[in-house]
This record gives sequence, structure tokens and C-alpha cells, in this order.
Amino acid sequence: MAGNKKYLTDRGLKALVAAKPGQRYEIWDSRLLGLGVRVSDQIDKQRPGKAGRISFVYYRRYPGSQSPVRRLLGRYPMMTLDAARKKAGDWDALIKQGKDPALEEQRTQRENQRRQKNTFACVAEDYVERRVIGSDPERPLQRNGPAVAYKLRNVLVPLWGAMPITEVTSDDVKRVIESVRDLGTERMLAAHGIKTKRSSKKRKGGAPGRARNLLAELKAFFRWAVAEGVRYGLQSSPCTYLSATSILGEKRSVDRILSDDQLLAFWRATSDLPYPFGPYYQLLLLTGVRLNELADATWQEFNFADQLWTIPPTRMKGKHATARPHVVPLNADMMKILEALPRFQGDYLFSISGAKPVSISSDVKTRLDGAMLSELREIAKQRGDDPDKVTSPHWTNHDLRRVLRSGLSRLRIHSDVAEAVLSHVKAGVRRVYDRYDLLDEKRYALEAWAARVRSIVEAPASATVIDPQARR
Repeated sequence: MAGNKKYLTDRGLKALVAAKPGQRYEIWDSRLLGLGVRVSDQIDKQRPGKAGRISFVYYRRYPGSQSPVRRLLGRYPMMTLDAARKKAGDWDALIKQGKDPALEEQRTQRENQRRQKNTFACVAEDYVERRVIGSDPERPLQRNGPAVAYKLRNVLVPLWGAMPITEVTSDDVKRVIESVRDLGTERMLAAHGIKTKRSSKKRKGGAPGRARNLLAELKAFFRWAVAEGVRYGLQSSPCTYLSATSILGEKRSVDRILSDDQLLAFWRATSDLPYPFGPYYQLLLLTGVRLNELADATWQEFNFADQLWTIPPTRMKGKHATARPHVVPLNADMMKILEALPRFQGDYLFSISGAKPVSISSDVKTRLDGAMLSELREIAKQRGDDPDKVTSPHWTNHDLRRVLRSGLSRLRIHSDVAEAVLSHVKAGVRRVYDRYDLLDEKRYALEAWAARVRSIVEAPASATVIDPQARR
């Protein structure tokens, strides 16, 4: 806790001058441990002369943190010295109870907002609890429930939280969608003076894909609120006449697939990634399932005697009770990875402790991208090419499904079988009347795909596939 230490007074605070350009300094209260003021190099326009901009900070080790950190209490003079001391004291009491003050303030704020019957914040929280997450956060009602809840609570509530839901207009929605399209989520919030934990510096430019998803989620939210009738008093959705095409243009088709060099680099990089991330990514490539379908997999879903993995309909993509179980035939390559996984007391294949499934964050993907780039440069070096000129084209986790699907077409797998491997439902009336599960065909297709992957990462001689039908 570097800096001067003295008894803070209002008279002393008023006399503080701005720090030197590009610098700042701190003064710590000798009366209350951890309470201090940070003075920036910016002139406080609310005070005369060369008075510096002052922030009250509280330096403590917060629950869940291994080392002390500074947290902002408020700005002076909007927050008085007495108020800062009281808030610091309240925080100290919470910390001694093992509670994080920031989380407690958020909880209190949500409870207060919930008391206001039809504010956007209140209705959004009801929606999250009843239709998005449900009673068990470990098993959300919606497949992408945590992401939807985050956007409602951390993107939209800061903008519209105090407004009655009936006063949110189509213009309000359109402005937000356009801002996300042009600026990205974090920079859009920053333009409204709202700070987020996610840095806006990581992403430059707009985010039309995020804007499109946000509009779709808002449409679902407002449809639900209207269907609740008199509970919220909303008679029509402000999104009814908003079209994603008119605001964001035609949706661009994505055609990214990984080259053979990228697949080789991917496999080498994931082989070096520790559990749970390395084996998770390798199974993702070999099975073609969606991210959460694999991340949330439990040991009870596997029949190792018959080499089958059955994903229940509750974890499959679908709505209005249309989701069906998806059976993944397991081959030798998948079994080798599965047999090497650690077994915890909990249910999940990919977990830190077995108690809950692992989260595949953007940090994990960034780590994988870096390892792949190193491998690609090593491949170039072995060929005699200049490794410094090698770049790694951008790809997303979902692109692995496209890689598998394109690979099956290359292997001349029938399109019906390839679509069944990806758990895509049949079109039209075939969905109702054609109930053949194509299990043997899917097994052959996945064995062929595994052999194709082996042909890239190992010697071509190991790429031979025996058609299961030919064994009979």
C-alpha cells in the first residue's frame, strides 16, 4: 500500500492538486486502514484552481482473491469523506463475513429492482429465473442460458433497468442494436458511461454478429413478456417490426474450415494442452458435437460395452419439445481419449473437480490459437519456408463442426449420413415419417473421419478404414 499516510480531512482533500502529467498519487487514511484517495493528473472542473480529480479507494483482500486489490468507492466530492468512511466500514463488515461487497451490492440492487413490479430489470430477472436459467444454475433451461442471462443483466439492465418495460420503444431497441453493430458491446456501453469488467480494448470495430444475436434474444424476451398478459402490462413487443435484415443487412455465410496444416497444428497443440482442454478439443473435432453438448457430458451417458454415447434431448438443440436424443458411435480414437480421462467423484467428463462442467472460455481459445501459431511456424521451418511470414487464420470453436462436415463430403459420405452425424434433423415430412437412426452409417462415417485425421497427424499408412458393412 505505497503512498503517503495521513489523517484525511475535507480541508486536506480540497487542497490536493493534480498529479504530474501521466502520473497519479495516493494518500492513505491513518484512521481507517485500507481507505485512501487516488489523485489523477486530470483537473477536476467541479473545483476551482489546480485541484486534481480525486477517487476514494479501498485496499483489501476480497473474498476469492489471493492478494489485496484497490476498489473504487466513489468520486469526490460527489461522495463525501464521511460517506466514503461509512461505505468502507460496511465493506469491511461484509469481508469479515466472507462476502464480496460488489456481489452483495449487485444482489441488493437486484432485490430492490425486483420490488418495482414492471421495470425492465424486474421483468428481465423474472425471465432469467423462469425461462433462461431456472432453479438449478448448473442445468440452465436454455442451452445458451448463461450467455443470455449475462446480456440481460450486464448489457441491457444498465441501459433500461429503471424504465417500465412498457416504455421501452422500438427506437430504443434499434439504437442499441445499431450501436452494437457499429461499436461492439463494450464500446457501446462505454459510450453511455457504463463500465464493464470486459475490456473494450480487446475488440476494435463493430460486432454485427453480436448485434444479430442480441436482437433475436430481445425478440424472444419481449414475446414472453407479452404472453404473460396483465402481469407486466405489456400488450405488444417493441421488436415486432424490427427486422435483422433491414438493420444489419443479409446474414453473411460463414465458410471457414481449417486447412490440413491447421489441423496438424491443432492436433499437436491440443496434445500439449493439459486436461480438461486438450482432450476436450480433440473429441470436439472427432465427434462434431456442439460445444456444450460435449462440455456438459456425464459418464452416465456413455455405454462403453456397445461403444455408444447418447446425449439426452434435454441437452440437445431444439425447442417446443422437438429436441431428440443424439447417439454418437464411439470409435477407437475416441475411446483412447475417453479412457485416459481422470475420473472424479462427480458426474462430468470435463471438470476441475467433477462437481460442475468445465467452461471453455475465450482465454482457453486464445491460448490454443497461440500454440497453433507456434506449431504452424515449426511446420514452415521444417519445409524450409520462412516461419516469420506464417500467420494463423482466425477460426471459431464452432468451425470444427464445419471442418468435420466438409471432411465427410470429401470422403464421399452420403449427405443424409453426414447431416445425421451433426444431429441435423431431416427436412419436411421426412422428419416425421423417416425414423431410421442411421447408426451403422454414422459409425462408418466417424471411423472414416478419424482415419482422415490420422492421415494428417500421422503416417498415411495408418489411414486405412474398414467399412463395417464389409465385415459382416
